[in-house]
Amino acid sequence: MASKKIDINKASVEDFEKVNGIGLRKAKAIIKYRKSFGGFSTVKDLSSVPGVGDCIVEQSRTQLTCSNRKRKAVRTPKVKDNVCKEQPSSSGLSARSIRHNQRALFKSTGEHVDDGNSIVSHEGHMSEEESGDEVMFREEDRSNAQHKSRIPIPVNGLFSSHVMKRKGHVVKEEPDSSPGKKFCRDGDYQSTFVNLQKSSRQNLIATQRMRIPSKEHPPDKLAEWLQIFQNWGNAERLMALDELITFCDPTQVRHMMQVIEPQFQRDFISLLPKELALYVLSFLEPKSLLKAAQTCRYWRVLAEDNLLWREKCREESIDDNLVYGINRLRRRHTSRCPWKSLYMRQHQIELNWRTGEIPGPKLLKGHDDHVITCLEFCGTRIVSGSDDNTLKVWSAITGKCLRTLVGHTGGVWSSQMSNSVVISGSTDRTLKVWNADTGQCIHTLYGHSSTVRCMHLHKNVVVSGSRDATLRVWDIDSGACLHVLMGHVAAVRCVQYDGRRVVSGAYDYMVKVWDPETETCLHTLQGHTNRVYSLQFDGIHIVSGSLDTSIRVWDVEAGNCLHTLIGHQSLTSGLELKDNILVSGNADSTVKVWDITTGQCLQTLQGPNKHSSAVTCLQFNKKFVITSSDDGTVKIWDLKTGDFIRNLVALDSGGSGGVVWRVRCSNTKLVCAVGSRNGTEETKLHVLDFDVDEKKCLY
Repeated sequence: MASKKIDINKASVEDFEKVNGIGLRKAKAIIKYRKSFGGFSTVKDLSSVPGVGDCIVEQSRTQLTCSNRKRKAVRTPKVKDNVCKEQPSSSGLSARSIRHNQRALFKSTGEHVDDGNSIVSHEGHMSEEESGDEVMFREEDRSNAQHKSRIPIPVNGLFSSHVMKRKGHVVKEEPDSSPGKKFCRDGDYQSTFVNLQKSSRQNLIATQRMRIPSKEHPPDKLAEWLQIFQNWGNAERLMALDELITFCDPTQVRHMMQVIEPQFQRDFISLLPKELALYVLSFLEPKSLLKAAQTCRYWRVLAEDNLLWREKCREESIDDNLVYGINRLRRRHTSRCPWKSLYMRQHQIELNWRTGEIPGPKLLKGHDDHVITCLEFCGTRIVSGSDDNTLKVWSAITGKCLRTLVGHTGGVWSSQMSNSVVISGSTDRTLKVWNADTGQCIHTLYGHSSTVRCMHLHKNVVVSGSRDATLRVWDIDSGACLHVLMGHVAAVRCVQYDGRRVVSGAYDYMVKVWDPETETCLHTLQGHTNRVYSLQFDGIHIVSGSLDTSIRVWDVEAGNCLHTLIGHQSLTSGLELKDNILVSGNADSTVKVWDITTGQCLQTLQGPNKHSSAVTCLQFNKKFVITSSDDGTVKIWDLKTGDFIRNLVALDSGGSGGVVWRVRCSNTKLVCAVGSRNGTEETKLHVLDFDVDEKKCLY
């Protein structure tokens, strides 16, 4: 059944609110307008109401209707002596007869008839002042009644001054106070009344036209006012606008906003040449670019430009090797914007590390209850060395042990790996070069007279440090010892090599800088007051950590100390340096982030979620810091804020003997070497994969 149409001359505010496009504000404006101008002639007149345009009227036309306009009651003017003379009626008339004649007169004229006390509506019904069949007249003060002029009531074409009394009383005829006056003729009265009616209608129409200006009928002097405004300068115009706004009510201010706002909502990006538009968008963050792509089709084309996303990837140091590793077959070549897909994949990987569900670890068991002393992770291979005299090669994908490297006669305490080449150092005083693919020992390097405690590989050259206080430089392709560096007077504990300079730290409290080609010591860096346990070297700066709780930053060329970093309370066992950002792990259970150019401590990773025992190992990138500890946990932290994110590993035996000895990370995987010193935790490797699930990948 079709819904009932709403009469715009009778509808209430609630009725108008039900119409599409008309809210509470517009409904009130329509009611106010209707009261001011006496109603509407057609539905189209609604468009004259401020805020209601032609669009809303056309959209809602099927819901609206317009009845005959309700006109305001027009009071009948008092008839003067020269128009119609009042004379008492010779016959007594009842109230019913008077009312009957009033209705007859209304039907013939279509106007309201007012006797000064009651109003007859345009529908032929009496007003609220009548009761039953009798007319209730307003009572006048009796003392003043005889001095007031009575408004004549038309009865059978004549005017009668009969006064009706309340119900139960009879009509009493009063003699005319002006004897000798004559009755006006019926025709004269009707003619006068019709003229008044026509005049009232014309005045109403003229008033409406005057109050509703339009382009066809602008207000008087508008053109003159605009001409004055046009002749003014900018300052005068601004002042005039300020003053004009102060005179406007909220409705007019809102109207100005509706007109002005669209002028500033221009799609300037679409108006620019594509090169300039892309240059503008290049300043947006990737998150903002993704939102801009949802604006419109053209913005999406621009926001998914492949070169634009290539620059975003370069800013974040994202490339194929980082995201896909060596398995490049997984790359989606069908993507319209491969660099965007690469960025989005990396973003999802970071979310997996930060908030994703922690995957169930692969458990790699093989060293029995021995300690895992060294750990390497390259590509899809993991190499673990143990004090059981062996190294094992594992698949990071399947978790299977691919082969066991057997040959050392003592515990393995140091190792390095590059692609399929593995170098190991042992308590048997030798180094061995292995092929990880075949498990074959390529070379055995003899020369040291004590345990090979540390080494560093650069291309095909490895530098080893031993407890015999010497360093040796080896060619791993030929197995030859190229150089021997002597100068330390105690065991060499750490070494770094960048292809040009060798830097070593020893238990003699010294840090030395060597030229391996000439086998000369260029600088002896003195300052530590206890054993040096850790080193980092980026070709410009040397960072050394010592048992004296301090960390020192040195200039490699000048050999002087640039900064002494104070803050830790015990042995600094682990250091990582990237792009002048240093992360240090200490036996005091804290981790600190430093800027080595200023010597400032940027963050201290502590708080209620900090490690409860010594930090054993750490890794970091531009977003995260990953730390392991003797408390049996591996934690991830936010590098920039220093906030704790969550535990990635928490051993059940943590706190009662379970230890995480080493950690190694790639972009998508975490490898942890765990065990215990009292047999409470089985020795094994945990491998966690945070890569994107291809089945759930949406980019």
